[in-house]
Amino acid sequence: MTLSTWRYAHLALAIISSVFLVMASVTGAILAIDAIQEKMPAYRVANFNEITLAQSIPALHKKYPEISEISVDHNGFVLLKAFDSGGNEIDGYVNPETGEVLGKPVEKSAFIQWNIALHRSLFLKETGRLIIGVISFLLVLIAISGFALVVQRQRGISKFFTKVIKEYFFQYYHVISGRLILIPVLIIALTGTYLSTARFQLFPLDNTKHKEIIVVDEIPEQRNIADFKVFNTTKLESVQKVEFPFADDPEEFYTLKLNDKELIVNQFTGKIESEIKYPITLLLENLSLDLHTGRTNIIWAIVLAIACLNILFFIYSGFAITLKRRATKIKNKYKAKDAEYILLVGSENGSTFRFANAIHEQLNVQGKASYLVQLNNYTIFPKAKHLLVFTSTYGLGDPPSNGNKVLQLIDRYPQKHKIGFSVVGFGSHAYPDFCVFAKQIHEKLSAQEWANAVTDLFTVDDKSAVDFVNWVKEWSAKTEIELAKTPALYAKKPKGLHKMMVLDKTTISESEQTFMLTIRVPARTKFTSGDLLAIYPANDNRERLYSVAKCNGNVQLVVKLHPEGLGSGYLNNLNIGSVIKARMVTNASFHQPKNKAIAMIANGTGIAPFLGMILQGKKTIPHSLYVGFRNETQLVKHHQSFLEKQIKQQKLQKYQIAFSREQNHCYVMDLIRTDADYLAQLLNNDGVIMICGSLLMQQDVEKVLDEICQEFNSKPLSYYKDQKQLLTDCY
Repeated sequence: MTLSTWRYAHLALAIISSVFLVMASVTGAILAIDAIQEKMPAYRVANFNEITLAQSIPALHKKYPEISEISVDHNGFVLLKAFDSGGNEIDGYVNPETGEVLGKPVEKSAFIQWNIALHRSLFLKETGRLIIGVISFLLVLIAISGFALVVQRQRGISKFFTKVIKEYFFQYYHVISGRLILIPVLIIALTGTYLSTARFQLFPLDNTKHKEIIVVDEIPEQRNIADFKVFNTTKLESVQKVEFPFADDPEEFYTLKLNDKELIVNQFTGKIESEIKYPITLLLENLSLDLHTGRTNIIWAIVLAIACLNILFFIYSGFAITLKRRATKIKNKYKAKDAEYILLVGSENGSTFRFANAIHEQLNVQGKASYLVQLNNYTIFPKAKHLLVFTSTYGLGDPPSNGNKVLQLIDRYPQKHKIGFSVVGFGSHAYPDFCVFAKQIHEKLSAQEWANAVTDLFTVDDKSAVDFVNWVKEWSAKTEIELAKTPALYAKKPKGLHKMMVLDKTTISESEQTFMLTIRVPARTKFTSGDLLAIYPANDNRERLYSVAKCNGNVQLVVKLHPEGLGSGYLNNLNIGSVIKARMVTNASFHQPKNKAIAMIANGTGIAPFLGMILQGKKTIPHSLYVGFRNETQLVKHHQSFLEKQIKQQKLQKYQIAFSREQNHCYVMDLIRTDADYLAQLLNNDGVIMICGSLLMQQDVEKVLDEICQEFNSKPLSYYKDQKQLLTDCY
């Protein structure tokens, strides 16, 4: 079956059965927990699996002269019905070796009985049982179709448990939990189905009866019960019930109801007078009941409870995935027959539509006749000038479900005139078949006489807006159609932002255009100096990132106010007590190395993360700082005061400041040249150089460092880069 067929079957079955499955899953989880609680009382003796009837019955007879029956329930509890020597009735759980009464049977609570009735029959008696049976069978089909989808996604059963790429929460955990709980869910569904069919007697009945036993008038000599062979070979764990003879009469027998058969045993000689083996249908029914309820094993009961809760998650996440796939609405201003720009989109979960829509809307704003459509709706476009294909690759190299026919459609509907085309593939390098389907479409179009490639095939890794902009630039240059080239415009608007409060803020003046902010983050937020604070000043997808220092658990920023700067203007307008929505972005490649000497190089606001790193430093590890500013402002003096304090506390070995417009009239590169010998030795001794600030400064500093490395260490700077001894965070 094709991928779309499996998916539609999976969805249709889920929709049909969802309400009943929710009910059955909730009640099933409650009953599984009840099965776990049943096993909590200590009514099962430690060596229960080793005790035989030959050991138990004589011991019980010794204490209770009149016994009517012994039964063993699914928990391994031995229930005795008897009278003691004083004529008192005994109906309770006992130790089968000593006869000690351990407890009394307790009826299930009204709540549990209500859940049992709802779970079994929906309070509709036989009609309800039939409905539950059908729903159980539908769950079997849902599990099978889900299994088929995962196999197709992973490309083969052998890769069933290979890595699944996390596109978003519901997609990822729907697959992950589905793989882990597949077997328990299948068992629940199959056993539920079988129990329902057994209830309606859809299998042939076995009417086998015990043979007629010929009884002699003379009462045989009573043998010792402990010597009965059948009692010696029968363990309590295989017993369901033992019915005792009513009197010392040859016509009265022991009736042994075991797990797989029923025996009639002579009470005097221990001879098996008759034996009936239970039919396979009854054995399967009992096994199904054990597996479906978890009544015989506490571990399995826990697994069933988890599986029931997972079914609820499957339903919720499955519908969330479906709604996400259908959330993207296509709005076309022009009809296909009138459009000059045809945007064909292949997407499994809808994320590719976001990129295509951004282009579609820009073309419409510019008055271009643009038409956005799914790949499988490819046909002849009489006025088309450009064909833009945006497609993902599903699983391991398969087409998305809305694009699985396009390769055949291209052959079936050749365009009547020359058309330029461009293909952009979306995927993840974590999959071995990265953008394979996009490559197939590019090759197919390249082979058509009517198609001219405007650009080479472009690929986008993990929905990267930066990768997509690379294509935008190329296509815009080739077609002379101006499109937005800012990655933030194509990036997904972030979710999961946290409220953060401004605790402190310095002011700016005509001579001081740089300010410092201290922001309190939520208590559980994990970050360190060198990580990034992402803010969204226009409350849209435009993101601004700032390198942070961690000071006393708070975020500290150093920001320069730029004329009409979106991010800096927004931050400058904040006051103490203002609350913003932002998020922390881990910047692992610029974290402070542990137990290594560090030389920190910065200019301007690039000093920010180093302030936190110095504060977090150890006295035993030498740190040095080289930083450049234009002038000695009040904020720079504040930094100097902080650095002097850290030197006294031995967290900073030394620092040097370059002022480009006053005092020493030099740049950071001059400070580095002055300390060339020290920096060369630092790198030679496995130390690390970290650079933060402007990109232009980084380029100039790296040129100087390369010269120093060549002169003092006879190695290029690239050698130390490869050793991860040069860490940069520049913009």
